[in-house]
Amino acid sequence: MRVIIAGGGIGGLTTALSLHAAGIEAEVFESVAEIRPLGVGINILPHAVRELTELGLADALAATGIATRELRYISAHGQEIWREPRGLAAGYHWPQYSIHRGRLHMLLLAEVRARLGAGRVHLGKRMISTSQDAHGATAHFADGSSATADALVAADGIHSAARAQRHPDEGPPRWKGAVLWRATSVAEGFLGGATMIQCGHHDLKFVCYPIANNPDGTQLINWIAEKVFPEDTAWNREDWNRTADLEAFVPLYEAWRWDFLDVPALMRRAEAVFEYPMVDRDPLEAWSIGRITLLGDAAHPMYPIGSNGSSQAILDARVLAMHLKRAPSVEAGLAAYDAARRPATAALTIANRGLGPDLVLEEVHRRAPHGFARLHDVISDAELRETAQNYKQLAGFDPALLNQRESYAA
Repeated sequence: MRVIIAGGGIGGLTTALSLHAAGIEAEVFESVAEIRPLGVGINILPHAVRELTELGLADALAATGIATRELRYISAHGQEIWREPRGLAAGYHWPQYSIHRGRLHMLLLAEVRARLGAGRVHLGKRMISTSQDAHGATAHFADGSSATADALVAADGIHSAARAQRHPDEGPPRWKGAVLWRATSVAEGFLGGATMIQCGHHDLKFVCYPIANNPDGTQLINWIAEKVFPEDTAWNREDWNRTADLEAFVPLYEAWRWDFLDVPALMRRAEAVFEYPMVDRDPLEAWSIGRITLLGDAAHPMYPIGSNGSSQAILDARVLAMHLKRAPSVEAGLAAYDAARRPATAALTIANRGLGPDLVLEEVHRRAPHGFARLHDVISDAELRETAQNYKQLAGFDPALLNQRESYAA
């Protein structure tokens, strides 16, 4: 069996590695002429780290990112609402990593070229349409060329050509007013140097975590500022690489100076800031049609809440390879992958629209907008625990369930 993968991002490259591990021939076609280490920080949750570990990448991940030990939710007044251990400290058999997206991307690219061969990654190949018959699936590229194989995996992102071909009336991604400003800053560590914090409330939020240790003792710290505007506000099209002006939003956070972190000072240490409207798409009724399927953001673009975007694409890749290996036909394998992954990611997409685990921030702000003297006068410990646990189960990284479930190895 031979599989074409349209898209050389995290999902596409993990798909190539997973197929190769399953003994299935794979070839990647990426739209850009050069793959560079772009982006800022992301989190790879334990359920995705398990999959990368089973692909033999445990040591490379450990050398590239920071193993997150703790997550804290903090109000806009700097008051702690909730904290929980993460990764190994939470009883998982695998860590959680905070890592630079570009470094992870280049790590995966190097592994694909080493294992599959450099000639299996084709650059400057932007897919514009697909076709199929009883014998194969074909990707058609903007340069007039095409490629045919037994199956085609469209991992071509939120503006997927394969998805648009199937759903020409879907329109642009869904935007509900939230804008993200993302950056990295070199600074002294905070709260022990392996803590992720989520601060604020629905209308104004700040997320921050370290993604690398520097030789001089400082850390590379990833941060995201989020502001919700009226939905009729004019905004730019999605582009992860569009730069922004710090002073367009830093004044909103001037009062966020706490004993453990000075938020505006950290922001002003950034070398570059990138601006992105927070968007998703409605879940589809099917990803797989015959010999063609969708994966990652092409299949289930979701709000970046709960650190699940890249992790879910990694899970897609592993489950896809497993079912293609085990099924009696290409069509049956892609249908089984669809049945396994689509309902779960649809539920997660909808949950993220409802703020996911960040709901506790909004509830505390709604009940105590000016701060609180005693947290449990505002929200109960049971409510906090229930919100955190429900999301872990929904997203597939409940510790007990993850540790005990069977491997996705084909």
